[in-house]
Amino acid sequence: MISHQPDRVIIVEGLTDKRQLEKVIDDQITIICTNGTFDIERFDEMLETYQLDEKDVYIFVDEDKSGIKLRKQLSLELPHAEHIYVSSEYREVAATPEKILAMLLLGKHIAVNPHYLV
Repeated sequence: MISHQPDRVIIVEGLTDKRQLEKVIDDQITIICTNGTFDIERFDEMLETYQLDEKDVYIFVDEDKSGIKLRKQLSLELPHAEHIYVSSEYREVAATPEKILAMLLLGKHIAVNPHYLV
């Protein structure tokens, strides 16, 4: 039996970011945590496991020094990835209000729970 993985992937830094997005998203999408670091061996494993070269990939990391560094590294390895930026006002994905996250995700055609659009 072949398991079907969603055709879209969001890469975030940490588990709290992932949990925040999971509350808002109402779509088939895989969310991967990097744990805030870039390790080429771990990245190669993620690349193969999630078939990142064959999927729509979104990079959604914090707007702080480590997040910006991670975004640059991921951009080099995944030039086809689209970027979602959290406002520097909130700095962190996990600290961004759900309504704001919902609007950012909708902008990338990712379905969200309508509860967060009110």
